Amino acid sequence: MAAELDFAAMGSHVHLVVVGPEEIADEARRRVEQLEGRWSRFRPDSEVSRLNASQGELVAVSADTSALLRTAVEAWRMSGGLVDCTMLDALEAAGYDASFEAIPEDRPARAGSALPASLLGPSDIEVAGATAGLPPGLRFDPGGIGKGLAADIVSSEAMARGAEGVCINIGGDLRVSGVAPSGGDWTIGVEHPRRSSPVVLLGLREGAVATSTTLRRAWRVGGRSVHHLIDPRTGAPSESPTVLATAVAASGWMAETLAKATLLRGEHPFDLVGGSDAEAIVVTHDGTVSASPGLQRFTGHAEPPVSILEEVAS
Repeated sequence: MAAELDFAAMGSHVHLVVVGPEEIADEARRRVEQLEGRWSRFRPDSEVSRLNASQGELVAVSADTSALLRTAVEAWRMSGGLVDCTMLDALEAAGYDASFEAIPEDRPARAGSALPASLLGPSDIEVAGATAGLPPGLRFDPGGIGKGLAADIVSSEAMARGAEGVCINIGGDLRVSGVAPSGGDWTIGVEHPRRSSPVVLLGLREGAVATSTTLRRAWRVGGRSVHHLIDPRTGAPSESPTVLATAVAASGWMAETLAKATLLRGEHPFDLVGGSDAEAIVVTHDGTVSASPGLQRFTGHAEPPVSILEEVAS
């Protein structure tokens, strides 16, 4: 018996499959919505919004938000500073100052829209028991780390309630545990927004897959296309030749961190996953595909295509 739900949360489409009683799936949906209520930067009563307004004062936060803040610091360290949840000012300056569906397709350019990297950073976040605080001038955006961590939390809790298997995908951050409805591994397609079929299929029993791409969540400013992936080194949307990166890792937040950092690196994209249990695959703007050496253990030893140029260019 499997229950399947599709719903909107965290500014994204959520696809949830639970192998087990339907009430476990219903509770998982409520949990996603609870985390959104605590972490959304667009809700003035959320814990993240209260932190952003705190101006250096400690505020009461839930254990979920404490975990989110600690995870964001760890993601920043793991990525060498490339995944930085304190780039909210730069993100808003690029035009992402409302929920994505409310952003105009084209908007006038702003003077000084690219911001230098902040002197502050995630390491300046203070978490003390049931309170947390940001230094004055620092603002926090959970972004993809929040989605990846939410997938981890919901998957773990659903399994603890008795599910035989769980697959939850929150806007490209996907976490699986246990068995698929067929009784075997979960099959996950690495999707390219301009390709009709997956770039590659992955088989996974326990772990996570996350994709970062500059081809979605994009808009125009002064007639120029921009997107939501801010490079902390410039304070502006990334200009990396990599337009899509997918990582396979043990947890959702880790896969999200590695996918985004791999995309932002551009050159030598697999340095961050080298020597770890994680793997990655990338697609550049001209359709060239490359993968880390160990990815084939998730593909049934099938090799990914070397190029998807024709489909990407069409």
